This record gives sequence, structure tokens and C-alpha cells, in this order.
Amino acid sequence: MIDLSSDTQTRPSAAMREAIARAVVGDEQHDDDPTVTTLNERVADLLGKPAALFLPTGTMCNLIAVKTHTRPADVIFAESDAHVLRAEAGGAALASGVLTESVRGAAGLPPGCFGPDDLDAAIARACALPAPHGPAPRLLCVEQTHNFGGGSVWPVELLAAVGARAREHGLAVHMDGARLLNAVRATGRPALDFCRSVDSVWLDFTKGLGAPLGAVLAGDREFIAAARRYKHLFGGAMRQAGIAAAACLYALDHHVERLDEDHANAQRLAAGLAAVRGLRLVHGAPQTNIVFFEVDKGSFDAAGFAARCLERGLRFSAIAGRVRAVTHLDVGRTGIEEAIRIVTDVLDAAGSRLAD
Repeated sequence: MIDLSSDTQTRPSAAMREAIARAVVGDEQHDDDPTVTTLNERVADLLGKPAALFLPTGTMCNLIAVKTHTRPADVIFAESDAHVLRAEAGGAALASGVLTESVRGAAGLPPGCFGPDDLDAAIARACALPAPHGPAPRLLCVEQTHNFGGGSVWPVELLAAVGARAREHGLAVHMDGARLLNAVRATGRPALDFCRSVDSVWLDFTKGLGAPLGAVLAGDREFIAAARRYKHLFGGAMRQAGIAAAACLYALDHHVERLDEDHANAQRLAAGLAAVRGLRLVHGAPQTNIVFFEVDKGSFDAAGFAARCLERGLRFSAIAGRVRAVTHLDVGRTGIEEAIRIVTDVLDAAGSRLAD
């Protein structure tokens, strides 16, 4: 199976499994696991924040960050297709009781990004009536890289401008950094540059970095102290979590630079797909490791196309009428070339049937 449905589909390598087996562990719930402590310290340093907290999943990072930054009936802002709005089962509303307002980016910006004026417009919509009638604007969430934007990268300078405008409105800024290190490798800018404009940020280890579980949320010490309480409240506290943290540390040491391979493979895949009649790239050439494309509806819809490819051993994901392919460390260049061949064969077969 060539699985391009997501970079979450990676399996821990033999060397990562050895690191897991050797991990020194303690009781993480009591802040007594040395491997978890080491991971938290490394991520805090990497992201330029005073403190960090190990959590089971990235979705829990967003859930806890929103809860820590807000109070019930506040309003949070995020791009209209942001993961925190579209792919977390309404968790922010359930756990934090917040309203959500989408921000629509102006033309000419990378998909999933917006500018200071776009944020102004969203705040004006959400808070058209003054207090006590309107909700209190409290938090801005940005996503790096932007999943549904085709892995697009928020430019550092745009982040700084949007962060500055958010603070003028009294908003805290939180970054969903699930694929932050993809942005780092794609731009050559250090993670610190992307994180200076935000109050909290998290890094996921289960996507391109290839660990089986784990994410780390970072911020100032007061924020992390409050987040730790919600970690317990939401059931995220663990025992001998060093076995998971060891995989994350291995990923930091061995899987960051190799993200360049995923980006190169995404570009190869996009170029191959663009040459196939009946397909259209949604966002053009990818910046990182995510490719969205559309299928000529005369042949298939997205779900039908993905199902036909799956029959031939190639897995994509169908999302909102589009097909998504995500490159990762478990699919090399040979797999990408085979994926292009399978796509071509599927569409050729469909064309032959229509001709008949």
C-alpha cells in the first residue's frame, strides 16, 4: 500500500523503536519522568518559550490552549478553514464555551493566510455591538503550515504584522504548529522567527516527524502552569510517558532535516499529477508536503476517485470534494512514481469506459 492519505500514517522505524525501548521513565503525571522533562526543555528552547508541556495529541494542545487563553462567551478568530474550526469536532465550543469567527484572507496571500486588515474586518463582524451586547474578542489562532491551504507557509513578516494587530485589539495569539518544522525547512528560517509573534505554540511529532504519538505545547510559565491543570482535567496526564517522549526526541535528532525529502517528493507528485489529463492542482506547486487536486467530474467525484485508487493499492483522502495527498518518510521517490502511474491508469481506464 502506498499511503498518501496523511503524514500521520507513518510507522516508527526500527531505530526509533530501539530508542523507545531504552527510554528512562518515571511518573509523568507527577512531573517525574526525566525523558519527558528533557523533551519539554528541548522544545521550549527550540520555540523560544520559557516552558513547555507534553501532551498526547495536537488536538489536545489546541483544546487546552483555547481553554487557557479564554473564558466562556469570548470569541476566538481563525482562518475559515483552520483545523481548530473545521477538524476538531467542535471541541473549542464544547470545552471552552467560546464563539468562533472565521477570518477570510485577501487575494494574493498564501492559502490559509490573512492580513491585519482581514483580522480587523472579522473583529468588526463578530463584535459589531459594544459591550455588554457583543462577545469579548480574546484569541487569534493561526496554523503553520496550513493543512487545508495545501501546506502553505505563513511568512514570518506577515505573522508579525497580524500578531501586532491582534495585540492592538487585546487578543492573545496561539499557533497550531502541527507542521511548523515543515515551514522551517521550506523557508530556511528558524522556528524562533515564526514563534516570536505568538503567545503559545505547539509542535506535533506524529506527522512528518514520524513518532507514534505526542505533541508539546509551549508558552510562558504562567500559561503552562494553567495548561497543566487542564491537561489533568481533560484526561491527558500520563504515567511512564518517557517511552513516547523518547520517540519524539529521536525524531528531533533524525527526522527534521529529512523533511526536505518529503517536500521534494510532493513537488514531484504535483508535477506528475499536473501532467495527467482530467486533474487540476488546487493550490499549484506545493511549498511543503501537501498536495490538493480536483478530478474532472465527468470521470469521478473525489471520493469515487480515491476509492478506485485504493483498489490499486494507493490511498488518498477525499476532503470537501477535493483529493489530498500528503508525502512523508514512509513513501519514497519510487512510491511517488508508482502513485503517478496508478492515477494515470485509473483515469485512462475511466476514459476508456466513457468512450465505449
